[in-house]
Amino acid sequence: MYDPKGNGKDKAVQTVHFVEAEPPSHLRGIVHRYLELKTDGVLPEDYRFHALPDACAYVVFDQRDRNITGVSKLRATSEEFNLGRSFHFVNIRFLPGVWQSSVEPVSHGMVDAAYTGELPLIEVNQELAGRDFADQQNTLTTLVEELINRKLVDVNPVTEKIFQHLDDIQSVADMAEISHLSPRQLQRTLKRTTGFAPHDFLKILRLQQSLNGNDTWSYADQSHFIHSFRKATGYTPGKYARKFDV
Repeated sequence: MYDPKGNGKDKAVQTVHFVEAEPPSHLRGIVHRYLELKTDGVLPEDYRFHALPDACAYVVFDQRDRNITGVSKLRATSEEFNLGRSFHFVNIRFLPGVWQSSVEPVSHGMVDAAYTGELPLIEVNQELAGRDFADQQNTLTTLVEELINRKLVDVNPVTEKIFQHLDDIQSVADMAEISHLSPRQLQRTLKRTTGFAPHDFLKILRLQQSLNGNDTWSYADQSHFIHSFRKATGYTPGKYARKFDV
């Protein structure tokens, strides 16, 4: 099953904490993880967050400014965000394809502006205030259940089939066959539900598989893998492993 690694944590900075928690079992076809990212005190320098492409949608709650929240996705290559010297975020990471973006606008990259949409995200952010991460998860679960009831998120049968057969996929044609779709139907479906064309979606899956230890999965040879990894992350695999934990 698809198990994305959302970020690389700089090994040189020990006072930034990144915690993941699994959602309740009834949400595991929708939510991948609940996340908390925060500092202990003030860092000596700005922290640059290295976000890995994962095709997921995120609901982001800035715990230091209750008005800053929203829904975000990443692009097909890594992105680096300057989080400053002190920060605290709580996020929901949804599995790829489950967010119905045609209903609620989705931004790209870092969420750093006050929310102006129609979802109760600011109210939820207020409810999260002053509670530890373990206690906050019940509130996050309630929000996800509301989003399901409002049909803003739903299980995606196409991406679900793809994730169930990751080891058998080496091309876009394989994805189409496993999904029981024509290449044109796959193109339309993935673009609508994930925001990515099939070839970009496949690149993301390959990168994520490599981060899970399958270093040359679906690559023609080692040099091809190194080139693709560097193009996606800005680092060779060796340099990435020395600089970041995932």
